[in-house]
Amino acid sequence: MTKAKLVALMVVMVMLLALPAMVLAQAQPPRPAVFGGTATLDGVTASNGTVVTATIEGMTAATTTVSGGNYAFSIAQPPGSSYQGKEITFKVGTGTAAEKAAWAADGGAVLDLTAVTGPPPATAMPVPPPPPVVGEKGAQGDTGAKGDSGVPGPAGAKGDEGDGGSAGASGAKGAQGDKGNAGSAGPAGAAGPAGLAGSAGPTGPAGAEGAAAAASGGLMGIIGLIVAVVALIAAGGAIMMGGRR
Repeated sequence: MTKAKLVALMVVMVMLLALPAMVLAQAQPPRPAVFGGTATLDGVTASNGTVVTATIEGMTAATTTVSGGNYAFSIAQPPGSSYQGKEITFKVGTGTAAEKAAWAADGGAVLDLTAVTGPPPATAMPVPPPPPVVGEKGAQGDTGAKGDSGVPGPAGAKGDEGDGGSAGASGAKGAQGDKGNAGSAGPAGAAGPAGLAGSAGPTGPAGAEGAAAAASGGLMGIIGLIVAVVALIAAGGAIMMGGRR
């Protein structure tokens, strides 16, 4: 690389570094395209102060002057207009350069201009715009809010009735109940048979009255016999009543 090209490259780099590092696409116009390099006119290095002009669609887009055989300038897009992809024609003094370029935001290149005062050569090839700069992938956004719960579905059909369970085990034996009240007394039993007649007592001594006393003594004996019979009957009934209890 010649000294002149190296100087031109350094000038272009300085101009690029002088541009703002960060721009907002919505708030500011696109960054300009920067060109620089050597400049010759009719085969001779252009003298200091020679005007270099860039035109787009016949309108002057930027101008600068030659210094030490080199030029450098930035071509900014004016507000309300678009230069994107449009052809740039360069002039050195009164001569038109054979080299052409296409405008691109943040573009440009080192472009050595060879101008002649006659008709420019037809072999000029436009400088392709630089590839677009792809920014780094942004960070993942926050997780969105949870959506609302869905509408509950309809209730299912009633299931079949289950089989009956087996019989339960027998319960424990209950405690013994309290003693019942005494029953009422039964009716009186029938009268027992008459007891045997007792033996006759001895005959008492006769009284002094004689026949009359004897007759009285006989009456008392009969009465005693009756009392004995009654006593036997009562004793028999008592015995029978005791046997029924």
